[in-house]
Amino acid sequence: MSIAAPIVRPGAVLADLLPAVGATRGRALVRDAALVLGGAAFTGLAAQLSVPVPGSPVPVTGQTLAALLVGTALGARRGGASMALYLLAGLAGVPWLAGGASGMSVSIGYAVGFVVAGALVGALARRGADRSPLRTAAAMVLGNLVIYAVGVPWLAVAAHLNPAQAASAGLYPFLIGDALKIAFAMGLLPGAWKLVGRRASQDQG
Repeated sequence: MSIAAPIVRPGAVLADLLPAVGATRGRALVRDAALVLGGAAFTGLAAQLSVPVPGSPVPVTGQTLAALLVGTALGARRGGASMALYLLAGLAGVPWLAGGASGMSVSIGYAVGFVVAGALVGALARRGADRSPLRTAAAMVLGNLVIYAVGVPWLAVAAHLNPAQAASAGLYPFLIGDALKIAFAMGLLPGAWKLVGRRASQDQG
């Protein structure tokens, strides 16, 4: 028995293509809750890929890429909620912030930025921003800018740094890594949509 290809509605994000478990509102809420929790857990797992940066209290991790992918895949509402769960659980003591940390830190501003960035890239994805490499790159750049717009000023205040010092410790060392992450997303997200379209064409053929 074959599984029918998902119907791609206008304004859909990748998570909307998951098979429906039922038509009731309750089941839809359960699925959304599972997606929100799964997105937070995925970000927490990616945060454990942590590499210290000499002279900076902020490590290089996989969580920024994970946060942007989760926001894009889930959409603004679920993506923002997933990142809010990640942040609040981390503040409450779940050791899934960067490198297994939890609670307040000089780098927690980046996790606050994830909430806004997740909602932003999710909203852009509903407008098709993840369906071509260039639009995906633009969405990821905007998401990164939002994260830095919150994280770097927070770092400056929390670590008693001036703006130039905060940029040197919390921005410049990460730009090359961000470029590589964006390149990865440029292939991954449009590629996923191409697979969906190919499968739909095969089922219709």
